[in-house]
Amino acid sequence: MTDDAQILIAQLLTHQTLARENKLVKRALTDETFRQEVDNRLAACGMKFLDNVYADNVTLALTREIEPKIFGSREVWQNNNLGLARDGVALLVVLWALIILPKRERQEAHQAALEDQEDMFGKDKPMPRAEDASMGISYRALLADFGDKLGKKTRMDMNLGQLSKLGFIERRGDMIMEGPLLDLMMDTDALKDRIVNGALSDIFHRPLPKEAEVIAFPQAAEQDQE
Repeated sequence: MTDDAQILIAQLLTHQTLARENKLVKRALTDETFRQEVDNRLAACGMKFLDNVYADNVTLALTREIEPKIFGSREVWQNNNLGLARDGVALLVVLWALIILPKRERQEAHQAALEDQEDMFGKDKPMPRAEDASMGISYRALLADFGDKLGKKTRMDMNLGQLSKLGFIERRGDMIMEGPLLDLMMDTDALKDRIVNGALSDIFHRPLPKEAEVIAFPQAAEQDQE
């Protein structure tokens, strides 16, 4: 007998991502009992429901406990996550930092502005859609800034093609835009300070804190994209 939890999980397994506006996704995000049922069924398979308020989509991921049993030991699978080469992982982290972090700042600023406005009915103010806040980055600018570090044009084009197939980015002419997985599969809490204040501090024009841990650029991507 089919039920809504079964249908939602089957849809996510089939389509990889679903929009937050999807009827069953909305229910999973608002109905605690339904969400618990979904989580329990996924946990039995070593999986979890993945979402965050900044993204327009949801997806599924393996739980941390099951990852080594699927991908092998840490040393084996750490550098081969999703089949990406070392420079592909580094490019993924760069794109996340240049597209997602500014988008989140715009979303939070817009949200704060809404909350400052008087609302006589006290209605909830949803987070601005990622589609509206995400601006992307120019391919030519990316190549000029990072081409020498990431294998030059041939390697970058190859890795961009793979990231597009995996759902991390979308290509729209010269622009590289956020894909459905870019803001879901990267651990912002673990990455943000280490990337912004470390590996990409020169790009964000922020002084390096005196006691900050400095991580060499490519290695940072390897360590964090697990």
